[in-house]
Amino acid sequence: MAHPLGAGPLLASLDLEPFQPRFPWLGADLQTLRDSLRPLALGPDRGIPHLFDLEAGERLMASLDPPRPAGSSQEAPPRAWVLVLHGLGGSSRRGGVRRLGQLLQQAGFAVLRLNLRGAGPGRPLARGTYAACCNRDLLPVLRQAAALAAPAPLLAVGLSLGGTVLLNAALAEPTLLAGLVCVSSPLDLAVSSAQIERPRNRLYQRWLLQRLMAETLHDPFGLDPHERRDLEGGNAPGSIRAFDAAITAPRWGYADVEHYYRQASPLSALRTRLQEGEGLPPTLLVHALDDPWVPAGPTLELAAAVASGGRSPGPGPLEVVLTRQGGHNGFHGRRDGTRGSWADRLGTAWLDRLTQRLVQG
Repeated sequence: MAHPLGAGPLLASLDLEPFQPRFPWLGADLQTLRDSLRPLALGPDRGIPHLFDLEAGERLMASLDPPRPAGSSQEAPPRAWVLVLHGLGGSSRRGGVRRLGQLLQQAGFAVLRLNLRGAGPGRPLARGTYAACCNRDLLPVLRQAAALAAPAPLLAVGLSLGGTVLLNAALAEPTLLAGLVCVSSPLDLAVSSAQIERPRNRLYQRWLLQRLMAETLHDPFGLDPHERRDLEGGNAPGSIRAFDAAITAPRWGYADVEHYYRQASPLSALRTRLQEGEGLPPTLLVHALDDPWVPAGPTLELAAAVASGGRSPGPGPLEVVLTRQGGHNGFHGRRDGTRGSWADRLGTAWLDRLTQRLVQG
């Protein structure tokens, strides 16, 4: 069931049951791996390619899914637009991203499934790779997406590291997004890096590292000779931290990996904005206490700050839902059916309510 730190009233206000895992996906690891062990039957991807312009002629690609309200085969004017952002090693084509997009479509939203620099079908359009804070890419995209959505509001959902990326953008320019949902998102990169290096997570880290290496080595623009030397043969990084030290930190202008993790972690800025009560769009954080990849400690800290401030279930700058179980971006619940995961339903319901409030003014 939901953790007692104030999530009960919020879930009740959204008419959503507390999370309970669905058999046989019991335990943190099976929750985390469910979509990989049993691929989703989502049908063909009918997303319409949409390009966003960056500097120097580079571009990022998104897949645009128009609204398709439940019970109708026809498109409808969007109530709002939702940019959905994948996690580390992911893309717009990942099953969880597509499943969430379909649920949002059924709720009347237009959906933009964005690929970060170097990810998925956008690999040939921009050199290099992304980072947890890539505002020089994401802020231009959000400005263009907001113009595309107008006069409807622009919302966003970030899965895992995608939420971290969106939080950093929202902290830099709070007015670009009218609302944000982050699921299983790292708020302190150093803490998350240490967690993924634990012996129990060896296979997880190897899988993620293989995906990052493939994205980097398959760059059609080529690699710097020093980067290639650091990635191949006996020099190949054996951890996410080593990869970030060799590739991510220098590419994005950080002095070293410690500097990168410190500057790209949104936790400190979130603390400050929460104390000030402004400078952040309405934001929902969803996290499981048993997440095997991203420790829940930083999210617990923010939840305690919200609770100590005596804030009601909404509206407010920050709302937090913590569950005892759910794994990393799992949340496969007993009542899911074909409607998406419990977190998909929570995020969609929260955005639906927020959109109603925005429309009512």
